Amino acid sequence: MAHNEVIFGLYNDEEDLLKAVKVANAKHLDIMDVYTPFPVHGLDPLLGLEESRLHIAGFIFGALGLLTAFLGMTWIFTKDWPIIFGGKPYWSVPAFIPITFELTVLFASIGMVVTFYIVNGLGPGVVNAYLDDRITDDKFCIAFDKHEVSTSSAESFFKSTGASEVHEKTI
Repeated sequence: MAHNEVIFGLYNDEEDLLKAVKVANAKHLDIMDVYTPFPVHGLDPLLGLEESRLHIAGFIFGALGLLTAFLGMTWIFTKDWPIIFGGKPYWSVPAFIPITFELTVLFASIGMVVTFYIVNGLGPGVVNAYLDDRITDDKFCIAFDKHEVSTSSAESFFKSTGASEVHEKTI
């Protein structure tokens, strides 16, 4: 397991964090990561992050659920168990719609959750390193890799941008 030396600053407000990220971009500082307790509007473009492609996976899993339901019921009601009940024909598409919809939603939701966990390295038994307990509660954090940014320049950056605390940690 590789150990990263990190220097990070904690901010009390998301507006201060956004201003600090803008200053870091202007100074061409290489931000390792930004941690927030909730999504901050406008942070993704400042960090240069692309839009998530999770919705593409959702569409693919939904289409797989749709095909599974529709083709499964087609095979069951026309080949495996062809019974006419209620005056409906063997292949009654309107009767397939509710189950097709439900399996589409089921496959899409479970597939997106599993994909999200795999992409982000989450799941049962995974222990992720964290910088500070308060980041998930009420603090906002900008972290720099100590190999990319000198300690003195990072500390002066945090002081000039109004960070409430500055810490170093090996994760």
